[in-house]
Amino acid sequence: MDSIRLKARAKINLGLDVLGKRDDGYHEVRMIMQTIGIYDRIIIKKIEEDEIRIKSNLSFLPVNENNLIYKAARLLKDEYHFKGGVLVELNKFIPVAAGMAGGSTDAASTLFGINKLYNLGMTNKRIMELGVNIGADVPYCVMRGTALAEGIGEKLTRLRAVPHMWIVIAKPAINVSTKLVYENLDMGGVNVHPDIDGLIGAINEQNIEKIADRMGNVLENVTIPLYPVIDTIKKDMLAHGAYNAMMSGSGPTVFGIFPDEKTALLCRNYLKEKKDARTVYITETF
Repeated sequence: MDSIRLKARAKINLGLDVLGKRDDGYHEVRMIMQTIGIYDRIIIKKIEEDEIRIKSNLSFLPVNENNLIYKAARLLKDEYHFKGGVLVELNKFIPVAAGMAGGSTDAASTLFGINKLYNLGMTNKRIMELGVNIGADVPYCVMRGTALAEGIGEKLTRLRAVPHMWIVIAKPAINVSTKLVYENLDMGGVNVHPDIDGLIGAINEQNIEKIADRMGNVLENVTIPLYPVIDTIKKDMLAHGAYNAMMSGSGPTVFGIFPDEKTALLCRNYLKEKKDARTVYITETF
């Protein structure tokens, strides 16, 4: 095998709670992660030269050591010293800096793909162990599905898969730094925490309305005051039939859970016309 084609899938957070700040500067989190149908297309090709090359359909994306794809490939080169290099062709559809793990899922797919191409013999567990060195979301992006993430996000417990849900994704024309959001999170000012255990219970019951009702994200306390358009989009989704709407991750992407495809399509069309969001997708849980 000289090349491999992969789909690097995005995630949303159905629930995101921050428990406190650790001595190492990272925050202790408790999150429910969910894979969705939006994905980047990645082709990884073997090359004879001992190099890591990246091509992208987006000219503003770095194609050097600042790209998580590069870091993933470099990590495996340093760890396994395989002969030859890789050319990674990235066709990006997941919005950038959107709270949807776009960079992390590309890195996860790169680790997975190089493992297959060069027959490195890594288990998924080993890929996840290495992946956390690149980013806290990378192990989850290897696992996929419905999961409880704890620690800094690397301690994963697979949950029962959520029932099929129609989802509208809307990203306003802003980029948000995850680091900045966490740095500005005042734990003393967080009065309401998401009911993560209740959310897990609703997932086990396979009750979409209960799942939606228990959604929550403490990082909205930081990001929404900085970018009020996020709250505007949430309210528009609720006004157009969403069971609930919430910011994903550190933002600025907003997602809404809808009762059916028709309602989701009507909301997507409204948001596209209103133009508060630069990017609007309709998708499903995966």
